[in-house]
Amino acid sequence: MISIKQLHYALAIEKTLHFKKAAEACNVSQSALSTAINELEKQLGVTIFERNNKQVLITNDGQLILNKAKRVKLELDELLQISQSNQQPFATPMTIGVIPTIGPYLLPKVLPEVRKQFPTFKLRIIEEQSHVLVEKVRNGEIDAAILALPYPIDGLMSFNFWQEDFYWVCHKDECPKKAQEITSEELEIEKLMLLKDGHCLKDHALAACKLQNQKQDTDFDSASLHTLIQMVAGKLGTTLVPQMALDQLIHNESELTAVHLNEPGPHRTIALIIRPNYVRTKELTLLQNIFTEQLTKKCK
Repeated sequence: MISIKQLHYALAIEKTLHFKKAAEACNVSQSALSTAINELEKQLGVTIFERNNKQVLITNDGQLILNKAKRVKLELDELLQISQSNQQPFATPMTIGVIPTIGPYLLPKVLPEVRKQFPTFKLRIIEEQSHVLVEKVRNGEIDAAILALPYPIDGLMSFNFWQEDFYWVCHKDECPKKAQEITSEELEIEKLMLLKDGHCLKDHALAACKLQNQKQDTDFDSASLHTLIQMVAGKLGTTLVPQMALDQLIHNESELTAVHLNEPGPHRTIALIIRPNYVRTKELTLLQNIFTEQLTKKCK
């Protein structure tokens, strides 16, 4: 009979494409893992992996079996979660993914209160870009993800907990005097520096400025809001920053000014993303409420 252990080993090999690394990830010897996979292939009558001394390849039939194995593992994980759902909130560990343009600014504001209310809660945070986290949620690799919407999450559910606008950040020597608001038409687009392609924050900023289809003509490309702020401080241009990040990014930058982007908002929505049949929704609702409360207090 096929065992859950065999499927677990097979999925580890799919992830690493390496028997030794998969064995280390599963905390077993390589020989034990190889024996289990050989037995699985014998029981199924299918070669799942082609392997030699140099590489491991997945066969076409093998990929079909691994896809099924993922669904079996997901169902089993949810079965175990059902048995845990009647325990005290956050009695078992949880893994949540967060994107880089949210994590550094959200987590310091909300985690102290989470720890205060649930001191024994074991929360693991991973940071990845949106498309990676969406797939990890779908495959059951993580419990939930914190994303900025709008973003394609077909088949998943969202628990919105914050909405915010963008602020235009400029050097005080290059800002309009005493400006409180600025429209996209008033921005000097040729001086606007945004994150490089692949970050949804850039897409949201361009959408807020009604520039989705306009290509930026800039020699600067950054993966970090902190780097963009330093470039603004050096009078190399201006940028757009979400409200949540303002206090941390310009707190010690007395030379910088933040001006609200006066365009229809909210410019982005922050949400927890889960699978429709996820069984720990009550706990996520608790987190949702804590996040909203803390952000309301600290993002004024």
